[in-house]
Amino acid sequence: MKNFLTTGRQLVFSVRLASSSSLGQTARPAVSPGKVDTFYHRDLQITAATPEQMRPKPPLDSLKFGHNFADHMMEVDWNAESGWERPAISPLHNLSLHPGAKVLHYAIELFEGMKAYRGVDNKIRLFRPEMNMERMRRTATRSALPDFNTEECIKIISDLVKIDQEWVPYSNTSSLYIRPTLIGTDPTLGVGHPSEAKLFVLTGPAGAYYQTGFQPVSLLADSDFVRAFPGGVGSYKMGCNYSPTILVGRMAAEKGCQQVLWLFGEDEQLTEVGTMNIFVYWINEQGEEELITPPLDNGLILPGVTRHSLLELARSWNQFKVSERYITMAEVHKAIKEKRMREMFGAGTACVVSPVGRILHKDKTTGEYVELLIPTMESKPNLMQKFYETIMDIQYGRTEQPGWTRIVS
Repeated sequence: MKNFLTTGRQLVFSVRLASSSSLGQTARPAVSPGKVDTFYHRDLQITAATPEQMRPKPPLDSLKFGHNFADHMMEVDWNAESGWERPAISPLHNLSLHPGAKVLHYAIELFEGMKAYRGVDNKIRLFRPEMNMERMRRTATRSALPDFNTEECIKIISDLVKIDQEWVPYSNTSSLYIRPTLIGTDPTLGVGHPSEAKLFVLTGPAGAYYQTGFQPVSLLADSDFVRAFPGGVGSYKMGCNYSPTILVGRMAAEKGCQQVLWLFGEDEQLTEVGTMNIFVYWINEQGEEELITPPLDNGLILPGVTRHSLLELARSWNQFKVSERYITMAEVHKAIKEKRMREMFGAGTACVVSPVGRILHKDKTTGEYVELLIPTMESKPNLMQKFYETIMDIQYGRTEQPGWTRIVS
C-alpha cells in the first residue's frame, strides 16, 4: 500500500499502460476526430487524501448502510463535443452542479450497486463486476447518457478499491459497498438529450445484513400500485424507478410490513419485492419441485446480478425444475391452501437472499386484506439457506467459482 500511495502529502500521478502491453496495442473504436469514445484507465489521475482529509473508520458493529463513505471517490466528465475527459480519483468531496442541471429536473440519472469482499485469504474480490457494468451501459443508452468501456471502468474501480482497501471490513460477513453513478449535468432547462454528464463512484463499508440470523419479512401486496409496466424502464437501474416506491413502502410499514410485493396486471402477477427480485420454491401442480422467478422478456424486471447467479447455480445442481415465468397471487393462494408452498425469498446485492414469511394481500374485489403465511423458515432442507451459503462462500473466497470474482488486491 505504501508503494501505491504516499500519505502525508498530496500526490498527483497518472497510471499509464506500457506501450508494449497487449492492452496498450488494442485499437480504439473509430470515432469522430478529436472525440473520446470512452475514458481510459491509462489516463487515470490520482490525488491522494492527506491525513487531515481521512476519516476514522466506524466499528463493524455500528455500520449502517449508506451512512459511511471511504476517503476517495472517482469521477470523470463528458460532453457532447469532445467526449470523455480524463478520469480522476481524489479525496471525497461535494459535487458542484448548476441549479439547471438536467439531473435535478428530469431525473436523467442511473446507478449501480456492487461490493468488494475481504476474503478468508485476506484478498479483496469483486463479485461479477462485468455484469454490473454491462447493465449500467444498457441503462445509459436508455437514458440518452454516454456509453463507456466496461473493462476500463472496472480497472479504475479496482484502483479505487485498492487505494481505500483498509475500508474493506476485516469480516466474513461485512463488505465495501460500491456505488457507480451517471448523471446529466448540462445547465439547460428543456427536455432533451444531455450534452454534459458526470460519472462518479462512491464506496463505503456495509455491515452484515443479518446481524442475528435470517429475519423473515412481511410484504404488502396491493395491485392498486405498480412498480413498472411493459415498455417502461423497470428493467433499468434508474433513480426514477425508486422515488415512487417510497410512499407505498411507508404505507406497508403502517400495516406492519417491511417490504412491498409489487404486482402487475389483472391476474396480479408477482414482479419484484421491495428492490429485489422475487423467487418462489414450491411443489407445482404436476407434483414437481420447482424454482420460479419472473422472466426478463417484457421489461418489468430488473436483471439482477444475484438473480442471474442463483439461476446459474440452480441449473448446475439439476435437482429441481427451474422456470422463468410469472406466478400470480391466485396461484400463491392455491399453493398455500394445498400445502405446496415451500419458500419465497427476495434476492439482491445487499442481502443475497431475504426470506418472506408473510404476505398481506389486498383483495381487489372486496378491498379486504388477507394474511398469507409462507413457510420459508420451516422448509427443510432450506434452498434459500443453501443459496446464501454458496454465494457467500464464493464472495469471501472459501469456494472458487471460475469467472465469478476478480481479485483486486
